[in-house]
Amino acid sequence: MDIQDTVIIGSGPAGYTAAIYAARADMNPLLFAGREPGGQLMLTSDVENWPGEADGIMGPDLMAKLQKQAERFGTRIKNEVIAEVDFSQKPFLLKNEDGEEIKAKTVIIATGAVALWLDIPGEKEFQGKGVSACATCDGFFFRDKKVVVVGGGDSALEEATFITKFAREVIMLVRRDEFRGSKAMQHKAENNPKISILWNTEAKELKGDGVLKSVKVINNKTNEESEIETDGFFVAIGHKPATQIFEGQLEMEEKGYIKHAPDSTKTSVPGVFAAGDVIDPHYRQAITSAGMGCMAALEAEKHITSA
Repeated sequence: MDIQDTVIIGSGPAGYTAAIYAARADMNPLLFAGREPGGQLMLTSDVENWPGEADGIMGPDLMAKLQKQAERFGTRIKNEVIAEVDFSQKPFLLKNEDGEEIKAKTVIIATGAVALWLDIPGEKEFQGKGVSACATCDGFFFRDKKVVVVGGGDSALEEATFITKFAREVIMLVRRDEFRGSKAMQHKAENNPKISILWNTEAKELKGDGVLKSVKVINNKTNEESEIETDGFFVAIGHKPATQIFEGQLEMEEKGYIKHAPDSTKTSVPGVFAAGDVIDPHYRQAITSAGMGCMAALEAEKHITSA
């Protein structure tokens, strides 16, 4: 069995950037794209903050460009899922869903994270058409608009506060009668004149005609239902890193993010690196993920040459 210099798991900005750098370093990378090649950007319509794209670019188009660039330098891409890993042996052993074995000197994990959704009617239908899970990505598109933010933790408080830079009005739906976020963030939101808060309130359904127009809500104390007209609906109830198959193999944070060395993509196992949203619960941006993908490839190359 051939032993790969590096195997990259994941095909978002982190994975493809790692592939570009690894391929240019003659590491002949093998990238497993998984079930959803391109990651979360495949659900994003306009990306206006990617450097060099002055007129913006559609998320799927950006990922197609990154894939093409990675392949241009010799990256081999398989649209397969890695289902099992064993980092206790050298070379590392990986298996796809069919049980096929792959051995590698280094592994770069770029499996990303997924936003947690409410799973209510209309949510999937209007994603990219008024529904979002990233205020820093999409807040700009809601200048002078009315938006709704769902959640009561720090993520929701940060998203709501950020969106007030653009939106004229922000309504927060909090399912309890208090916030779960930090006191400092609570004070910011409560003292912001653009933010109003509906306690004990949950979203039931999103409505529209091609684009989002309103959200149907219910008060979970009184069972009273009402409808709120809105231009945007931001779900801010957290993210879940796609790291399940690495449990027991790598050290992880409490919420499933992979632990890494400071200012590095090195994990608890030498030769295994992680980049992008699997180690980043804070920024969650395509450009920061790409930067970490670069770091991971450079560190993987150094690991091989120094072995």
